[in-house]
Amino acid sequence: MSDSPPNTITLTVPGMGSDHCAGIVRKTLERLDGVGEIQTNIANHHVSVTIEAGGPDGDTLKEAVEGAGYDVAAVSGGTGMQQVRLTVPGMGSDHCAGIIRSTLERLEGIESIDTNIASHRVSVSIAADGPDGDALKRAVEGAGYEVAAVQADEAEDADSDAEIEEAYLSQARKRLIIAAVPTTLIMLLMMPHMFWQPIPGYLAIIAVLAFPVVFLYGGIATHKSTWRSLKNGTFNMDVLISMGSLPPYLIGLVGFVYPMTSFIEMAATIMTFHLLGRYLEALAKGRASQAIRRLMTLGAKTARVERDGEEVEVAVKELAPGDIMVVRPGDKIPTDGEVVEGESHLDESIATGESIPVYKSTGDSVIGATINKEGRLRVKATRVGADTFLSQVVRLIDQAQGSRVPIQEFADRMTGRFVPAVLAISLASLIAWALFPDVLRPILDWGATFLPWVNPDASTPTLALIAAVAVLVIACPCALGLATPTALMVGSGIGAERGILIRSGEAIQTFKDVKVMVLDKTGTITRGEPKLTDAVTAEGVEETRLLTLAASVENASEHPIARAIVDGAKERDVKPGEVSDFRSTGARGVSGKVGDETVLIGNRRLLEEEGVTGLEALDDAMAELEGKGRTVVIVAADGQALGLVAVADTLKEKSVEAIRGMHDLGLHVVMITGDNERAARAVADEVGIDEVQAGVLPEGKVDAIRKLQEKHGNHVAMVGDGINDAAALKQANVGIAIGAGADVAIEAADVTLVRGELTAVVDAMHLSRATFGKIVQNLIWASAYNVAAIPIAAIGLLHPMIGVIAMTASSLSVIGNSLLLKRRFATNNPQGDAK
Repeated sequence: MSDSPPNTITLTVPGMGSDHCAGIVRKTLERLDGVGEIQTNIANHHVSVTIEAGGPDGDTLKEAVEGAGYDVAAVSGGTGMQQVRLTVPGMGSDHCAGIIRSTLERLEGIESIDTNIASHRVSVSIAADGPDGDALKRAVEGAGYEVAAVQADEAEDADSDAEIEEAYLSQARKRLIIAAVPTTLIMLLMMPHMFWQPIPGYLAIIAVLAFPVVFLYGGIATHKSTWRSLKNGTFNMDVLISMGSLPPYLIGLVGFVYPMTSFIEMAATIMTFHLLGRYLEALAKGRASQAIRRLMTLGAKTARVERDGEEVEVAVKELAPGDIMVVRPGDKIPTDGEVVEGESHLDESIATGESIPVYKSTGDSVIGATINKEGRLRVKATRVGADTFLSQVVRLIDQAQGSRVPIQEFADRMTGRFVPAVLAISLASLIAWALFPDVLRPILDWGATFLPWVNPDASTPTLALIAAVAVLVIACPCALGLATPTALMVGSGIGAERGILIRSGEAIQTFKDVKVMVLDKTGTITRGEPKLTDAVTAEGVEETRLLTLAASVENASEHPIARAIVDGAKERDVKPGEVSDFRSTGARGVSGKVGDETVLIGNRRLLEEEGVTGLEALDDAMAELEGKGRTVVIVAADGQALGLVAVADTLKEKSVEAIRGMHDLGLHVVMITGDNERAARAVADEVGIDEVQAGVLPEGKVDAIRKLQEKHGNHVAMVGDGINDAAALKQANVGIAIGAGADVAIEAADVTLVRGELTAVVDAMHLSRATFGKIVQNLIWASAYNVAAIPIAAIGLLHPMIGVIAMTASSLSVIGNSLLLKRRFATNNPQGDAK
């Protein structure tokens, strides 16, 4: 057995417009040997297929999908070929490029080489068994050229997808126009022919006009799809349309030799409305999936980069880690990086959903596609191509939109046997009308009193055909197949715009049932960094003197508490002075000389040992501050206590508001922290936490989550930001990572919050509940529609032309209902309270 790793082939199937179609595609591909996991995404019409060693190639998959009745517009991956880009700064001429090309061509497994001396890039296509990036680098360096960077070229091909989608929409538009013009003429002729004056040669005229609609460019794609689907043993929705249009047209031709009612008008109208429905669905679904498309186009196209002492403009896709980018006011940050010079405010709303610009200076990280508001920045590129934040967001949304919600299994079971069942009901209706017309006609007599299209006086064959065709065209399961994916498309898009990235549909369904919200303390509820909170002076001492002496001595220390005191003093416009004879006594305190005064800062035990006086007067204040979870140090000068300085890990700005919002949602909020009981209790009391578990080590967090699950059922979510939270995030039923936290925590989570505030958890909960609510509404509407419409059609009360309009309206209503989420989650209404 081969140990070769599986590879993935992606097919673009423009006609895969609903979960019903996606199910047929999946079922068809599952029949092939060597096919592993299959993921379908109707938002971008992609089918991603994992191929085991020795499995089928892209052409085989394409042939199978086309055999099921669906055109394949593109096939990518699966060739085993990879793209590698080398950055070779010394490649400054065609001569150098030629040497590098000839050097690489000597290696086995090289498919193609493309050199670009302007950007110093060498792009190499490598076969599956060819050399890796390091081997290429060694070869080029062996030829005398330094290689600055090696990277896999995995950038998203957004332009290609957009072109395919636009081509499909354009084709649907053309088919609709070609069908609509003759059908309109048929309708204009039918009215006077039926109600005023018979038109000579009417049957021949409408037969000629309807022929291109039913058989040529209008309907030919539908009939081809039907034929391939039937040969494949699968039944897509095109089968119903073909069965609803071909028999009426062919039966209508009998009128040339035997006087009877014409059904050709019906055939043309059914096909035209079907094509109209396809076009409108494509337009509406485009709106539903526009969030990911907009994200893919938001990035900068070019970047100004420093090369050989000059600023040159290069394409963003040619950037490499380490490049120094120059970003002027008003420019987009080309790719993720770190500020190496300058300061400015950045509009990060694309990433966080927050409209307030964020201050950035040297050492701060920046996100690609965010906008520089005023200052000139020099930024070192840290992540490029598929590794950037924007690409990861696009990938997460793509995964979410292609994922499956557990409730969708119900719809899948229904649609899997739906078309054969409809064909059987249609045939049964035809037979029933042929055998028992006298039993069924009284129903038509009753229906004719309020339905203008019902004609109980028509001949039995006419009534039988109308009933059978009406069942076929009214029963298309498109609305049922669109119910889940359109809601997921819209919901995940809204989340991305608000800095909430939900990885999967399953997380949406699980999230709505969460009863317990577990929060880490440091970095989640609090900022994760100590800050000066209080300065309490002894009698007769000014706060400015206390802080000046404390900051002067602590300025010589690198301890986090010392830095917090110095920074806090500066925020209060107190500047530290010069210190001499600085000494540190480890964890107990520090001392030094400031001017003529000997200053001692530390805990009470140290100051007692040094004979400091006046400590008793500060005891009450010290006990009160420590009761609030503060870390308190005493400041003394020349043996006399001057006061207290308190430091604490402060709350994030919106933590109290967020936990209040969680309570409003009916959640039991638990804080699990490794901090001591007193500090944890102080924070919990301040923000309104229901339950505290303190002193929990990282490995103990998983057990703590398990115990909560045993107590409250599998309805526990956890929010964390650190590496030590990753295992617990996985154990929770829904893991939520603060986006500013560690990558490993984000990878372990089901939901990622790009902005670091807990209020995003409340927003995510509202979004999850609203999205799942739309899925349920859509499924109920689509199911009720089919359950109610099929019997009405079978007894002859529904004309096929009315049925095809209703079928289209049903699909559009499902999409429209999903789009209502956008209105509910307007930017100024994060909790979606509007109805």
